[in-house]
Amino acid sequence: MPDFVTTGYHWDKVFSGGGHVVADEPSKRIPEGVIERLPLYLGVLIQLRQDGQATVSSARLGELTDVNPAQIRRDLTYFGSFGKRGVGYDIVSLVDRVQRILGADHVHRLALVGAGHLGSAIANYNGLRQHGFHVTAIFDADSRKVGTRIGDIIVQHIDDLTRTVADQNIRIGVLAVPPDAAQEVADRLIAAGVRIMLNYTPVIVRVPSTVTLHNTDPVHELLHTLYYLSRIDGVDRV
Repeated sequence: MPDFVTTGYHWDKVFSGGGHVVADEPSKRIPEGVIERLPLYLGVLIQLRQDGQATVSSARLGELTDVNPAQIRRDLTYFGSFGKRGVGYDIVSLVDRVQRILGADHVHRLALVGAGHLGSAIANYNGLRQHGFHVTAIFDADSRKVGTRIGDIIVQHIDDLTRTVADQNIRIGVLAVPPDAAQEVADRLIAAGVRIMLNYTPVIVRVPSTVTLHNTDPVHELLHTLYYLSRIDGVDRV
């Protein structure tokens, strides 16, 4: 994925609420790594705010995120001036700024396709709502699941996807379907207007350049970590 360019990467076209990445200079490039670390900072900052802390130093934030404090300061300077020397960062202010940078300062509706065990777990995950992500539509092809409730959402038939996604102006879709249905469902979501997709299937789905895709298959993640477990155990797999 290319670097984010504040003049070229149109977050207002991705998020239904018009959020966008704001840099201190109009044409400054925002490296992907910076964007990937911002949610990490945000999660820790929100926890500190809940604990009643008013300020935090870059050194302490570095300890809690396992990111070099100098890297944290560099990351934040892409978006303006933060913190005071000897005082640190005002946590409430920094949470607000990072949320606005990420476009997480307003509600984003999600369409979830797949009402099985994984889909139900995703729909019921409280962390989504804490960051402004609301699952407002759930779909499944299994007639036995259609009409049932997951939380306060009634599962709809997959054939209702296009109409519902368009009616609710949903821009984010989540795939929790069997592998052989992944591409077809992805195509339906895209045709309905979805521009960000989280893919929980093991299949690599194809999407156009106008769609942001993130693959998050738990098995792939576990296989990735096995390599490091082998090194910890002193086993050479090569």
